[in-house]
Amino acid sequence: MISLRKLRLARGARILIEDASLQIFPGWKVGLTGANGSGKSSLFALLRDQLHPDQGELELPPGWVIAHVAQETPALAQAAIDYVLDGDTELRRIEAELAGDAAHGDHIGELHARLHESGGYAARARAAALLDGLGFEPADLQRPVADFSGGWRMRLNLAQALMCRSDLLLLDEPTNHLDLDAVIWLEQWLRDYRGTLLLISHDREFLDACVSHVAHIEQRKLVLYSGGYSDFERQRGERLAQQQSLFERQQREIAHMEDYIRRFRAKATKARQAQSRIKALERMERIAAAHVDTPFSFSFRATPPAPDPLLRIDDGAVAYGERTVLAGVALTLRPGERIGLLGRNGAGKSTLIKLLAGLLRPSRGTLQVLGGQPFEDPGVRRRIGYSPEHES
Repeated sequence: MISLRKLRLARGARILIEDASLQIFPGWKVGLTGANGSGKSSLFALLRDQLHPDQGELELPPGWVIAHVAQETPALAQAAIDYVLDGDTELRRIEAELAGDAAHGDHIGELHARLHESGGYAARARAAALLDGLGFEPADLQRPVADFSGGWRMRLNLAQALMCRSDLLLLDEPTNHLDLDAVIWLEQWLRDYRGTLLLISHDREFLDACVSHVAHIEQRKLVLYSGGYSDFERQRGERLAQQQSLFERQQREIAHMEDYIRRFRAKATKARQAQSRIKALERMERIAAAHVDTPFSFSFRATPPAPDPLLRIDDGAVAYGERTVLAGVALTLRPGERIGLLGRNGAGKSTLIKLLAGLLRPSRGTLQVLGGQPFEDPGVRRRIGYSPEHES
């Protein structure tokens, strides 16, 4: 069980969490939410013993194995599947002992028994299944880590953390570099995970699918709610409404008492009652007004009526050198449409966005932008009815 008692956490002079007391039981899956900068990542660092509480206590069960996703991946010549296998530290420890004690038969037998009990003989298949779920092709398993882009290396780090046979799994925005298929696979994997999970995510649907509790940081307080994210929003709304109701009731009571004091404190016959109310006001624990902090303020500019259609692509194609990424694109965008763009990593989603924004030219076909060019880039030649064969 993870136990926080009167915990205070600060970074420099800034207090992030104050007087936090809660318990997280083994097997719970907890979503950690709060505004950016509220202390979520600092709490993870505290659990990993990289920070220490400024006040209060944090207790973790002794011997718990904690897994987390590394934020950096060196450009290694190591094969991807071997990099993922490194996440199972017990497996690597047994393998190292076997390599070092080849001449001692009795000890080798004990090590093989430990390897069998820990599922070490199936470890490579387990690592391959993790990589497959996260979108890697079978041919990728033996590729060097250095061959992968930054986003795919983050997937390798995630697979390495999932490979660890952990008691506590800490995940900070694990879906950032995943496509939809990989996100759905990860949801199922986390639902089946038997350890304790602490998950930071801004994806409410992902949280709803994965967590049984939500720990929310707000105004330096850490409050634990039961249920998924939707349950948390409902409970928090009810709590804020109740707090506001109590605040308004107390304000009416304070105003009534102050009015009584103002009217009768100078009268001899009422002075004692007035003094009693003055003391009651001094002892009263004030209830704060309910509000939700937000650092953002924005407004939308008035825009002229948009043409219909806004943009049209006919038989469009985009190529990088000899490699064609998109071909046969036929797309018409009309005002007010909301379009989701799906596809595996590398399928051409970002390329299509760049084409629409004018950052890339079509290698074939026509791109028509009607009613002006709101996304015009000075370095890109783009005009209504543009096609490469008409370029002078």
